[in-house]
Amino acid sequence: MKPPNVLATRLYASRVAWLLLVCSFFIFPSFSYAAAGPLDLTLSLAGISSVVIFVLAYALVMSEELLHMRKSKPVLVAAGLIWALVAWVYVQAGMPEEAEIAFRETLLEYAELLLFLLVAMTYINAMEERRVFDALRSWLVRKGFSYRSLFWITGVMAFGISAIANNMTTAMLMCAVVLKVADGDNKFIGLCCVNVVVASNAGGAFSPFGDITTLMVWQAGQVPFGGFFALLVPAVVNFMVPAVIMNFFIANRQPAALQENVWLKRGARRIIVLFLITVAISVLCHSILYLPPAMGMMFGLGLLQFFGYYLRRSLPRSLERKRERYSRRGDWKKLEQLGSVVPFDIFSRIARSEWDTLLFFYGVVMCVGGLGFMGYLSLLSETLYGNWNPIWANVVLGLISAVVDNIPVMFAVLSMAPDMSEGNWLLITLTAGVGGSLLSMGSAAGVALMGQARGIYTFAVHLRWVPAILLGYAASIAAHLWINGALF
Repeated sequence: MKPPNVLATRLYASRVAWLLLVCSFFIFPSFSYAAAGPLDLTLSLAGISSVVIFVLAYALVMSEELLHMRKSKPVLVAAGLIWALVAWVYVQAGMPEEAEIAFRETLLEYAELLLFLLVAMTYINAMEERRVFDALRSWLVRKGFSYRSLFWITGVMAFGISAIANNMTTAMLMCAVVLKVADGDNKFIGLCCVNVVVASNAGGAFSPFGDITTLMVWQAGQVPFGGFFALLVPAVVNFMVPAVIMNFFIANRQPAALQENVWLKRGARRIIVLFLITVAISVLCHSILYLPPAMGMMFGLGLLQFFGYYLRRSLPRSLERKRERYSRRGDWKKLEQLGSVVPFDIFSRIARSEWDTLLFFYGVVMCVGGLGFMGYLSLLSETLYGNWNPIWANVVLGLISAVVDNIPVMFAVLSMAPDMSEGNWLLITLTAGVGGSLLSMGSAAGVALMGQARGIYTFAVHLRWVPAILLGYAASIAAHLWINGALF
């Protein structure tokens, strides 16, 4: 087996090679194309320079683990350079307002997604601070499930939770359970981590809130809110096929039960209810009032702020009542816990959002938007969706998302706006969502677990199960084509 650093280096090299292959569609001169803006810049010096800038920036993004440099830095710089080149060309052509309008339209698309994601992350962070996820982990640890039961429970829970929470948070929660219960059994931990990554990515594919890519498709209006649930069965198939295969390689042993009690902080259950209400309001805003879902989410953030205000103002009275109650009962342990109670601070939850991810998202959206305005997305759309069957194009883009992040892949497809049926829009949603499971570096969940279970869950461990995961990928596509054939 190759050393981990050698494997990592080769992986990054392969990802750069794939990205260069994709970008070769942009600049190969024999393809027919139509420029997105008034000026066709696909063969100009500014256009080719922009492609080179984007490739170099993304190579730095994919080298994040080697360089220890946050992924937002290179794409933010690349976005600025690309739009500067666009603006310069249009200023020279006497059409500066064209570049300005295009930039503002792209920025508006990002702003709607930013506000939506910011509220979702704030709610997840609030539930984490109120110890909702710690309580769930504690319950699983105390039950003393067998290894095989733990494998299935963590996988099913990862699938279910990732439909409403982001896949990285879900995967890290389940990984914490496995590390706690199976401490020392590295083979089982590695197997569970592979299963959790696949389950988290699959669970996010059938819900508009489960993944950034599904959210992008929903907000773009390509698929209605209820339409995504047609992907439930294909997503289950994607998770179940490799899980059933891996199940046969688990020793059905019983780990020792551990005692760990976690108490929910005050207001935890009410915050969960508020989050569900916020999601419902967001859906109603989009489906009934035809307003962006971000409006409903921001309204929900206001509700959370009011609830946080209530928690802070009523904290002294609540502590006093609990002290009297616990003193009468002689519950000294809970009395001691009251000393660590702190007021709920909504702005600290907002500050703990994944800002590197949000800024990375800005850089990617603006880079792809700039390249699209130059005409490259029209060229790529003509290549993939003009000369290929849309089904095969969507399948290939899903495989590419294992090497190139699924956010730019999906944004590029949405920017191309190919004329596809709802079935094909659901197909690209599915393939872009679960394609990242093929490699440990292909999704945020996999990258997070390689850090959390460092040296146990590695690229090489995940690579052993690629045939099973690829079989699940193919089976989920077949299930979608069969079950949802009327949508094509």
